[in-house]
Amino acid sequence: MKKDTHITTAFDRDLEAIETHIMRMAGLVEEAILNAATALETRDEALASAVRAGDKAIDALEEQINMDAARLIALRSPTAADLRTVLTAMKIAGALERCGDYAKNLAKRSNVLAQMPAVAGSAGSIRRMAKAVQLQLKNVLDAYARRDVVLAEQVRQDDHDVDQMYNALFREFITHMMEDPRNISACMHLHFIAKNIERMGDHATGIAEQVIYLVTGSLPAEARPKADNTALMTGTER
Repeated sequence: MKKDTHITTAFDRDLEAIETHIMRMAGLVEEAILNAATALETRDEALASAVRAGDKAIDALEEQINMDAARLIALRSPTAADLRTVLTAMKIAGALERCGDYAKNLAKRSNVLAQMPAVAGSAGSIRRMAKAVQLQLKNVLDAYARRDVVLAEQVRQDDHDVDQMYNALFREFITHMMEDPRNISACMHLHFIAKNIERMGDHATGIAEQVIYLVTGSLPAEARPKADNTALMTGTER
């Protein structure tokens, strides 16, 4: 009995360390998203460069999480339920790493856009969309920490609002390009930025689904609500 208790305590301790890394990683990703959007709006090239440099810390945390998870599996031989917990942590870390990459890409394009004439109102709209996705990530990590299925489901539903913001921006960029061809280059960069942010929202909803799976043992039966209809506008696939 004492041996089993020792193993269980060791597993919990190792898992707690992994989850601490995840929360640290999430904080860095949220900061990167907001800083990248601020750099775009204020044309702050130094801040954008700092976001790009900071991505290394996010990547390092994902690598540490994966190494710790692999070691935990090898040493602790977790049960099926515990293994699901570890695998969920690894998937969440992977999703956060992708969000960090998107924030880095946003910062890269911000530096390019700083050399171009501003497109009226676009940077503020991008910042609001980025803030909405940052809030999604905050809420979904709270749901993960508390094993809160209701909050996780709310994050899934909130993705509809992010998609609507993306659709509105897409139409706005088309209008700017049609009104003045000199806006085409800037609007193309802005569109890629908006799309990257929309993808971050997708990753947040993916984390929400992992939280639901972790708690209930099943993924949501219904597909997540989507409101991105730009593929219909352009004749392309998502």
